[in-house]
Amino acid sequence: MKQLCPLIGLLVFTAVLSAQPRYDLLLKGGRVIDPGNGIDGVMDVAIASGRIARVAAAIARTEAKQVVDVSGLLVTPGLVDIHVHAYAGTGMRGAYSGDNSLYPDGFTFRSGVTTVVDAGGAGWRNFADFKDRVIDRSKTRVFAMLNIVGRGMGGGAIEQNKEDMDAAATAKVAKQYPEIIVAIKTAHFDGPEWVAVDRAVEAGRMANLPVMVDFGTPWPNRNFEQLIGEHLRPGDISTHMYQGLQPLVDDNGKLLPYLLEGRKRGVRFDLGHGGGSFLWNEAAPAIRQGWVPDTISTDLHASSVNAGMKDMTTTMSKVLSLGVSLLEVIRMSTVNSAVSIRRPGVGRLSPGAGADIAVLRLDNGQFGYQDARGARFMGKQKLVCEMTLRDGKVVWDLNGRAGEDWEKFYARPENRRVRPSR
Repeated sequence: MKQLCPLIGLLVFTAVLSAQPRYDLLLKGGRVIDPGNGIDGVMDVAIASGRIARVAAAIARTEAKQVVDVSGLLVTPGLVDIHVHAYAGTGMRGAYSGDNSLYPDGFTFRSGVTTVVDAGGAGWRNFADFKDRVIDRSKTRVFAMLNIVGRGMGGGAIEQNKEDMDAAATAKVAKQYPEIIVAIKTAHFDGPEWVAVDRAVEAGRMANLPVMVDFGTPWPNRNFEQLIGEHLRPGDISTHMYQGLQPLVDDNGKLLPYLLEGRKRGVRFDLGHGGGSFLWNEAAPAIRQGWVPDTISTDLHASSVNAGMKDMTTTMSKVLSLGVSLLEVIRMSTVNSAVSIRRPGVGRLSPGAGADIAVLRLDNGQFGYQDARGARFMGKQKLVCEMTLRDGKVVWDLNGRAGEDWEKFYARPENRRVRPSR
């Protein structure tokens, strides 16, 4: 009998352990859309230790410590916005390496975004400051494109300084931070030369990184068709694809063939809405002919959030309203973005990956959307972010779905005492 006691105790202990919930959180009953893994259906998503543990139908509620009912909602990978301006806090007036930028956490989670890419705010001279000031302090995952201009996006003469466009120095710094720097950026160059683009491409070649180009001012001998056909490589990114500075359609409204040829060659095209780079009269005819973005991005900055752009879900809703399917809009905002920045670990709900998740609501009705000039388009659908999880933690909860009913919460003695606010 004495010999049996330890065995019985072990069996009891094992039974207790097996009865413990396997998961920390279970998102129950939502339509999971994960284009990177080919998933589109009603499923449950289980999270353990901050990571995706399982995506499957009918996971038992008893297997999780906390269950959140997301029936009727969309569950997607955390959205990936590859064009934002987040180099805030420097005090530089009128610059995207200063007052035009926004600290990301206040603007990302509320629209389902868990990963952003700062699009060239810093160059090789000031990247360390950007990293310390913003990247290392953000709850949002922040990657960066390194500007070919050493002082970054300082505006005015700083961005036109050809002497500060140093491909070798840019590539050197990019190689020092391979976990953060995902591309090289050139933007806003006004001159008639190709120096900014070509040096950015050279830095990209040296660092084995793609390049994003905000083309700036076209010239007769330096036009958008030449950029796409002669200067960009497969994998390089052209942003602001509906801004109106470059021709998309001919006089008869037909899509110009050089665009399709560029895409066939491997050039990628990013929406990049911003405060001045999305026009209905460009986007509507082009999208209706199949000229859709590879990636949807906001070009988030201090002006665009209070104008037509507003946020990521609004930008996605505009593309949805122009007839692109919901599945493709999610693809353009998750896995496609991850492909563009060569980060396969984001933009998917893969078991073992960090649990970055957006829970979205798709509303039907009449919704007015403005472009960069204030022109209105009436759409019938709108995406709204209900909940965002970053590494398994709820960081945005519009309607308190992860919360407990207040009467039950305060019925427990440990929650009755009112804590002084600080």
